[in-house]
Amino acid sequence: MKIQLLCLALVFIAGETNAAKQGKNATIPALIVFGDSIMDTGNNNRLPTLLKCNFPPYGKDFPGGLATGRFSDGRVPSDLIAEKLGIAKSLPAFMNPNLKPHDLLKGVTFASGGTGYDPLTAKIMSVISVWDQLTYFKRYISTIKQHFGEKKAQDILDHSFFVVCSSSNDLAHTFMAQTHKYDRTSYPNFLADSAVKFVRELHKLGAKKIGVFSAVPVGCVPLQRTVFGGMFTRGCVGSLNNMAKQFNARLSPALESLDKELDGVIFYIDVYDTLFNMIQHPAKYGFEVADRGCCGRGSLAISYMCNSMNPFTCSNSSAYIFWDSYHPTERAYQVMVDSLLDKYLTKLY
Repeated sequence: MKIQLLCLALVFIAGETNAAKQGKNATIPALIVFGDSIMDTGNNNRLPTLLKCNFPPYGKDFPGGLATGRFSDGRVPSDLIAEKLGIAKSLPAFMNPNLKPHDLLKGVTFASGGTGYDPLTAKIMSVISVWDQLTYFKRYISTIKQHFGEKKAQDILDHSFFVVCSSSNDLAHTFMAQTHKYDRTSYPNFLADSAVKFVRELHKLGAKKIGVFSAVPVGCVPLQRTVFGGMFTRGCVGSLNNMAKQFNARLSPALESLDKELDGVIFYIDVYDTLFNMIQHPAKYGFEVADRGCCGRGSLAISYMCNSMNPFTCSNSSAYIFWDSYHPTERAYQVMVDSLLDKYLTKLY
């Protein structure tokens, strides 16, 4: 009898050990992402927009050196979060025409470079609005149900991690076209309210674990520093950063209230402070350059201005916080994702 009990105990311990080896991913079947170029892994490739990056030197540090449509030298946060969760090393774009039904099971990103919470932002850039991304999400769930059944679709809705990331394009570009309606306080408030509305709609569609990224210090990206930061100083643009802070100040408590109101878990992810600290103290994080991008001369190069014909692209992108004049390098993204997920992942379990 004692031998039988000992065997049962050993089986139980082995089972627990095996579960531990599988990692926390045992409860997170997929990663579903909405947002802009920070999270886009190729959705813009077939759109009639100038905001594309499916050409070299974009992707030079991606596996195989492929320019997949990611606005970086390598992987982007969608990929890195998926890897951190133990789901996959990269996350496919929903608009990829080569996707098969089984490719959808670990999640996708609906993010589209150049979009925002303000519907006008997507119209100006001819990209996919966050609201249209919700429509594509409905199609995604329908496909899962069709090929894998209602139970699998419900499992994805109940246990997957849903990430929302937008606002930079609204603040940096669309605001100037909306000054007849808003000022520098009311516009970020409008965006934050729109973000909350988006999360509420996503929750209505069944999502239960939702993390929403804050605005970033958009006034510190190289392009804004070049255009508005002073000809010689190229400092961070305080007015833009203040709008980002206003957005965050409005969004954070609103999401906290929403979390208390709705079932599941809804939380705010503060990326502003982490990225700002990296830009102000690059050496602390092992970077050498924080005020210009690796691609081209790094001050204005973005999308088609960052191309293989430009002879000034740096050879060591990992020394730079920014890849082009707007988007961070994979290494910078990795530093941010490691820092943030270690802080916020406990909310998912």
